[in-house]
Amino acid sequence: MKVRFGFTCRGSNDLPIEDFSQLCLDLERLNFDSVWLPETMLTGSFDPLVALSHAAAVTERLKVGSHLILPGRAPVRLARELAQLDRLSKGRLLLIAVLGLPDENEVAAQGVTRSERGAIMDEMVPLMRRLWLGETVTHSGKHFDLVDASINPLPVQQPLELWFGGALPSALRRVGCFGDGYIPGLSTPQEGAEKKVLVEAAANEFNRTVDPEHFGVNLSYSRGPLSHTARETLSQRRPDVDPEKLIPTSVASLHETIDAWIQAGYSKFLLRPVEAPQDWTQELEQLASEVLDRQS
Repeated sequence: MKVRFGFTCRGSNDLPIEDFSQLCLDLERLNFDSVWLPETMLTGSFDPLVALSHAAAVTERLKVGSHLILPGRAPVRLARELAQLDRLSKGRLLLIAVLGLPDENEVAAQGVTRSERGAIMDEMVPLMRRLWLGETVTHSGKHFDLVDASINPLPVQQPLELWFGGALPSALRRVGCFGDGYIPGLSTPQEGAEKKVLVEAAANEFNRTVDPEHFGVNLSYSRGPLSHTARETLSQRRPDVDPEKLIPTSVASLHETIDAWIQAGYSKFLLRPVEAPQDWTQELEQLASEVLDRQS
């Protein structure tokens, strides 16, 4: 398997947006594979289409990726924006399609109904893929109606891949149905192994296969024992799991966790510190010295 390490920036909760350029330059200088922006509506994340366009402009090799919220966007407009971003970045765009946070205020900000988000995304994805292939699309569905819709220019990448996350049966089934890859978050390697089996079973049901190289994980880490605040936050999100089993808190445990995920069949890692460091350049240099020799 080709092991790769990307780095996740949570937006203004991590650093001022004016410092994002330097973060990207440091990631490229140190040979990280990619920079990732998880999207939320209300909690300070950087707008992925704006920030990734900037990241692509200030770097030459660094891949640019987002956990991008699909529901609440128009499929033609989004397909056009992403195709142009892929062309401007010379094929460096990476995408993880997400529903958005379950918080009611976040859902309201998306402008959708929570119960319909899955169906909206399921209708959007095939339309966007047809547009990216250069088709002229006429479609009448529950959520979208298109008449002779097409886009130009098309993305460099053919196909422009869409990965998915999630842990619910419906999310795993979605990956099997039309996902190009799977990337869970806040999970143990054992849970990841179990989810991989379910994704592959779902793909088989739809006469598909998910590339064995296309399993990755959002992996948070800590430079020492978890703070009370971090522990409380993790307990709220995963009350069923001891936070220490989710977050490696030393270099040794980080490597052990990476090894366990590789053993489970996952090879793409999106790393993020649980709490923002005081000096981002120093943090990235230290992390690079610890893990990047494992890239293959």
